[in-house]
Amino acid sequence: MFKGFYRSAVLAMMALLSIGAQAAETAADAKVDQSNPFTLVEQVANKTFARFHQDEKLIAADPDHLKVIVTEELMPYIDYKYASYKVLGQYLRDTTKDQRNRFVEAFRGYLIATYAQAFTEYTDQTVEYAKPEDFAGEKFVNVNVQIVEQGRPAIKLQFKARRLKDGTWKAFDLIAEGVSLLSSKQSEITNLVRQQGIEPVIQMLNERTQKHIELQSKEKQS
Repeated sequence: MFKGFYRSAVLAMMALLSIGAQAAETAADAKVDQSNPFTLVEQVANKTFARFHQDEKLIAADPDHLKVIVTEELMPYIDYKYASYKVLGQYLRDTTKDQRNRFVEAFRGYLIATYAQAFTEYTDQTVEYAKPEDFAGEKFVNVNVQIVEQGRPAIKLQFKARRLKDGTWKAFDLIAEGVSLLSSKQSEITNLVRQQGIEPVIQMLNERTQKHIELQSKEKQS
């Protein structure tokens, strides 16, 4: 479960972080501009890779340190609560407040663990950002990105971001080659909720969150 498209999409997203150490280090101490969804995507990628580069020895000693990096550098800019509610879909109204809160936290933890594992598999792709568009008055914006790797077709990505009540932006979905990550997860999770109920799904997500990160060998990456 939770493989296939989801894993491919997350790995594609992580390619955003392999943009070169010099540019990333320059952005390490820069404050992320959450008032602009286009600069948000680029700056968060830069800052996260800078942290990854900075903590290489810590990661080598303890691969679970990648979860710390994801938690501190990526998750503040991911609207995981909104994404969690979207994933639950029609079953959201059938949950109690306590169940909703625990599901949100379980889904957040699952995302952290999944992104952290994906960090172990990035390679030397380059990234091309689409030119920013006018987003004045918009509540939702698509940020187009293209991942280019020599000898392979370009990967087309689209980050979906939403404007919060305070005017800042957060990302909540990733579309890889026209397929929505949230829509994919919604189909899987709602099927499980329908068959087993919300509690087993929360438990399953928590169990996957606790799995240790495994560094990928160069043989596996090649």
